[in-house]
Amino acid sequence: MNPLAKQLNEILERENPYIYQMLSKLGKEIYFPKVGILSQSAEAKTKATKYNATIGTALEKGQPMHLKVIQDTLSTYAPKDIYEYAPPAGKPELRTAWRSKMLEENPTLQGKLFGNPLVTNALTHGLSIVADLFVGPGDSVIIPDKNWENYELTFGIRRGGEIVNYPLYNNAGKFNSAALGEAILGQKDQGKAIVILNFPNNPTGYTPGAEEGRQIVAAILAGAEAGINVVVVADDAYFGLFFEESLHESLFGALSGLHPRVLPIKIDGATKEEYVWGFRVGFITYAAQSDALLAALEQKTMGIIRATISSGPHPSQTFVLHALKAPEFKEQKLEKYNIMKGRANQVKQLLGHPQFLEAWDYYPFNSGYFMCLKLKTVEAETLRLHLLNQYGVGTIALGDTDLRVAFSCIEESDLQELFELIYQGVRDLEQVTAK
Repeated sequence: MNPLAKQLNEILERENPYIYQMLSKLGKEIYFPKVGILSQSAEAKTKATKYNATIGTALEKGQPMHLKVIQDTLSTYAPKDIYEYAPPAGKPELRTAWRSKMLEENPTLQGKLFGNPLVTNALTHGLSIVADLFVGPGDSVIIPDKNWENYELTFGIRRGGEIVNYPLYNNAGKFNSAALGEAILGQKDQGKAIVILNFPNNPTGYTPGAEEGRQIVAAILAGAEAGINVVVVADDAYFGLFFEESLHESLFGALSGLHPRVLPIKIDGATKEEYVWGFRVGFITYAAQSDALLAALEQKTMGIIRATISSGPHPSQTFVLHALKAPEFKEQKLEKYNIMKGRANQVKQLLGHPQFLEAWDYYPFNSGYFMCLKLKTVEAETLRLHLLNQYGVGTIALGDTDLRVAFSCIEESDLQELFELIYQGVRDLEQVTAK
């Protein structure tokens, strides 16, 4: 094992042996090179005042070399802020700005010990880092039965984790914290669990309320007190899009400092929060019991980044930083939030129509981009294909009965027609079946 990896492991084991035990084989072996090209180039950047011949970029007249045909479309930005490599951990000013934003939007983080966010190539990359560091063959990854399909690829197929499902909703239509607790305690013999919390949920658009949030935290704490090391990932992809009475904070804050056997990790980003899907700017943030622990986790994370993408794209990091610092940022973001909330409210109103209730129920939703219909009389995939081929309407079929509808991409004025067409599709298929 590389001495640097061994040194990081010794820090983790000394500061919190439970977190050391959470690491996968790769997690134990990974490190960030201190004597490699990046570290030597960073040193030269501050000390090489005459000539800096260290890193693989090209300079011209003291600026990064660039093509005019590209710079003409980006003339608002200085070449140094878009053409140079960003550091593996991300643009420092952006990391600081995002941390400030997290504190402002999550008051429960005040006074908690958590690290500086590291920039990822959007949220999927952040989840992949978690999988690399903490998931090995046979490790249990606990997710609800209503989930984003990429979890299976990221944690199951890529890293060999065993997916453990539990029902998202209980009989009262609330988050099923009891089932989550049972799933965690079911890993007692294994001694380790990776729990993914995704709120607002994809595909259902559900976020728990305050009491449900307390029950979720209690379920995780009970697992830790039973001797289970719990890696808890708050996948906050749709953070901020809370349209009704629900949690308006990430559970990352409530989980921070909860128990030595609990490692909270926040995965978030500008992707959906700032409506910049193609920019691919996300963040991964750890909460732990000491600065030394946080530093060691950061070094291992940087090692994964260095070994996969080297560093994230600099231009999009600069664009996001520019937006966060702009005086108009909050006003413009509120404007888009109100549009999204209007669409969600319109969907709720439409779904109360008696004729629709003959064709489907719907899962509780109060946030995010989506909602899910629970079809009563036809199969979801059959309906999906019929809607696509007959009416030019695209939806997502999930299992036998569930149809996901993304109201985020439909104008409010078009939502009634959308659901009437879905209803007509159901009736078409019922008539075929009746013949």
